[in-house]
Amino acid sequence: MKTFKFLIRLLSVLTLISAVAVADSTRPNIVLIMVDDMGFSLYPHETGIGWMTTDQGAPGYRGRLNDECVTIAEVLGDAGYFTIMTGKWHVGFTHGVTPVRRGFDRSLNLPAGGLHFSDQTGSKGDTKLFLNGSEVSRNDPQFAPPWYGTDLWTEQGLKFTSEAEAAGKPFFWYLGHVAPHFPCMAPEESIERYRGHYLQGWDRLREDRYARQIKMGLIDPAWQLEPRPEEIPAWNSLSRDDQARYDDMMAIYAAMIDEVDRNIGKIVDELRARSLLDNTLILFLSDNGGNAESGVSGRYKGEHPGDQHSDVFIGRCWAHLNNTPFRKYKHYNHEGGIASPLIAHWPAAITSRGGPDKWIRTPTHVIDIMATCIDVAECTYPRERKGRRIKSLRGQSLQPLLTGKGNFPQRPLFWEHEGNAALRVDGHKLVRQGVNGRWELFDVEADRTEQHDLAAGKPAMVSALSAEWAKWARDVNAIPKPKKKRSKSVN
Repeated sequence: MKTFKFLIRLLSVLTLISAVAVADSTRPNIVLIMVDDMGFSLYPHETGIGWMTTDQGAPGYRGRLNDECVTIAEVLGDAGYFTIMTGKWHVGFTHGVTPVRRGFDRSLNLPAGGLHFSDQTGSKGDTKLFLNGSEVSRNDPQFAPPWYGTDLWTEQGLKFTSEAEAAGKPFFWYLGHVAPHFPCMAPEESIERYRGHYLQGWDRLREDRYARQIKMGLIDPAWQLEPRPEEIPAWNSLSRDDQARYDDMMAIYAAMIDEVDRNIGKIVDELRARSLLDNTLILFLSDNGGNAESGVSGRYKGEHPGDQHSDVFIGRCWAHLNNTPFRKYKHYNHEGGIASPLIAHWPAAITSRGGPDKWIRTPTHVIDIMATCIDVAECTYPRERKGRRIKSLRGQSLQPLLTGKGNFPQRPLFWEHEGNAALRVDGHKLVRQGVNGRWELFDVEADRTEQHDLAAGKPAMVSALSAEWAKWARDVNAIPKPKKKRSKSVN
């Protein structure tokens, strides 16, 4: 569940298409790329997922997609799109909710995450692989093992897009990368490129990134850099051995992102070679902020950390760097847990809006992704499907922000994740840590890094906004949160 800004990257000369054209030759292909643990929390409760994939015994927390929602694939598939999914599924596979059953024509997926190598024996080494709903060996010759997952999801997805092209259909491809989620693993040659890059340490690198963000125009210079939390040691206080270990941990993580970047380049190059790039909308986003799990020190296990037999987590120290300039991490609804950019590319329809790499600062939400896909595909969101009543669409299309045509009205934005809560409206954000935590209030237009809590001086606003959040939470089954003890689940 995530807010984000747009970086509209114009990689070629732009031309406009008519908004009224409906032929398959003009409806765009859509590639939705999601990375894991770079910054974007879920919006799960009305679909019934709630908390990972564990059934908590309450309507909003059943651990799987329910029958009162539709997927993007179901809506676009009904309208003639060829629908594709590769990578991490994690919305109820063990409960029978598979890509094939939720609208995808072709899929190669993991039930959850954690698997990076075909011959992985470390953490998550027992994860299974499924092709079009049927279990398939990770060593199946058609996948040319040994493989690295980021390559496999890309290459198999591109093969599926060729099927769509042969069928004369536009395609929707959801690419759910496992990277850079723990356990952190990457090809050795990629890791080696980054070893030594992080010996400057998190203190210096965070200041450098903050300065670069300001220079790029990405953040307002008035937003103060969130100080290093007390539990994170100063880099210069560490021994050389500890610094070397931390450097290697971050090199592994960086290599995972490098592999994602390289494979996105592969997608762009192939779509361009097939003359499909100009009329393909590519959206890149993440599911939440940097992951601080495994504590301050992280985890660094294995004879060769970063390979398929190891177990590496980057920990809180590097997560603090990765979420620059914000507070907190994945799990929380402070900006470090929910704020990330959305990168959009669609040469046939995105106007220049002032030039390449243009930032649009309008606050938006992950719920807007479905509305956007439906809008650009010229589909209609159903009130019912196959005899089932479908919950209303809460998001709104981002197409006015992409094309510069039409209005994008602002509205309150809500979050709930693992007992943490937030509401953003009219430039203010109310946020709470934990079910029983105290509400904090921030002017996020002037103080996006949440350094100056205004709650004590504005009790009436806190009361009104917290009541508004509670009403929303009841409406979407986010509360009451089940008291049942959480059982072990997968990541």
